[in-house]
Amino acid sequence: MFKKVISWLILLCLVISLYGLIKAIPEGLNQTSTVYEVNDKDVQFLADRTYLNKNGERISEQQIFDEVLAMIKGANHYILIDMFLYNSFLGTATTSHRQLANELTQALMDKKKQQPEIIIQVISDPINNIYGGYESQHFKNLSENNIPVILTDLTALRDSNPLYSGLWRTIFQWLPENKSEHLPNLFDANQPNISLVSYLNSLNFKANHRKLILTDYSEGEKTGLAVLITSANPHDGSSAHSNTAIRINKHLWQDVLKSESTVAHFSDSTFIEPKLNLIKDDNKDEIINTKVQLLTEKAIKIKVLEMINSLQENDTLSMTMFYISDRDIVKALKKADERGVKIKLIFDPNKDAFGREKNGIPNRQVASELINNTKGNTEIRWCDTHGEQCHNKLMIIKQSDNHSLIQGSANFTRRNLENFNLETDVFVSGTASTTAISDAQNFFNELWGNKYERTYTTEYKTYQDDSLSRKILYLITEFTGLSSY
Repeated sequence: MFKKVISWLILLCLVISLYGLIKAIPEGLNQTSTVYEVNDKDVQFLADRTYLNKNGERISEQQIFDEVLAMIKGANHYILIDMFLYNSFLGTATTSHRQLANELTQALMDKKKQQPEIIIQVISDPINNIYGGYESQHFKNLSENNIPVILTDLTALRDSNPLYSGLWRTIFQWLPENKSEHLPNLFDANQPNISLVSYLNSLNFKANHRKLILTDYSEGEKTGLAVLITSANPHDGSSAHSNTAIRINKHLWQDVLKSESTVAHFSDSTFIEPKLNLIKDDNKDEIINTKVQLLTEKAIKIKVLEMINSLQENDTLSMTMFYISDRDIVKALKKADERGVKIKLIFDPNKDAFGREKNGIPNRQVASELINNTKGNTEIRWCDTHGEQCHNKLMIIKQSDNHSLIQGSANFTRRNLENFNLETDVFVSGTASTTAISDAQNFFNELWGNKYERTYTTEYKTYQDDSLSRKILYLITEFTGLSSY
């Protein structure tokens, strides 16, 4: 009898695992927006840079959250934020470059006190309350100041780690939270311990990984809406990371509202949209040479592959990426190399994680494959990190006078690009004179060439890893989802 019960339980877990892997995603996700023609001045590239100066001192120069805070300060009617990591956790590190979580929380509370009628909404991921095992002081403070916080219902999403999540959906999710059952807090050694249930919830390895802000702004007597889409988190432990962002005025906000309202609705929360006298973009006297498009979830992967596959001999591709492991993208890069595309890649070495040391998977294994299985048109450098991460998610391509980029929250991994995580990216296309694309390319060139007596990157052999065992481990974890990337 016992064996029969166990057999049925295993069968149930396998069925639920398959269901979690292939079930329909909520309507409104996997979004490809309209392509908008915009004025060059309404698209701005921003970057956070961390480097060693000529004296060997680590320096961080930041633009992104300075811009975020300025957008909040300038808003009068509406603020919407969706941020993945919104906390003060440091891992095992003892100091942070900047207390970003406190800065953002204080800015939102100050704005609400100054202008009580303003609509402010925050959407985030349950990782910030450690999946129910920890009270976020930031979210508590926001709620006490009439700023609603929506924690994304991750159970509505597909399971990227189905072998585990089938067991979790069958058994572990029904376990009660036991406050007396404490284990060390891996998210921050200086924070209170957490329960076993919190650990079990975290092993699903899924997230609302988006990072964006939408606010109104004033232009004369009119009001418009601006969107900033970024790879940066308001997370103290991430505050020295390198990151990128794009701000778009007057466009994409409709699509962001649609996408974010979807998250609120499947998380069983109220979503409030702005009611404003919006600026009507008047392009009569200006040359339009820039296009923008919003992409979420798997639509990002489709666009990335379209960009890579369109490249021909002597076209160029520049990429700086925190994680790259998706097999389709790796194969597309190898084929582009065979076609004679000039490829330059800057990868994070995957060695630093909030005071802990990582094993280099998956970037070093992908880099090895790209170097050893191509025709020599691919060059790779590593970010020269010293505790921080090279957290950029940026790709730029150039074809004659047709230039474009894609950047945002999505790493180039299966979890980020196959409708498992929630992700938001922006695609920008134009010409050599398009300011945002030119600024992004200059940023990449600065990293690649260690310009201005700054050390950003190091040569490929510094972290070269041709280990077969780690290559196999990378392929297994990418295929099964048994990893955090």
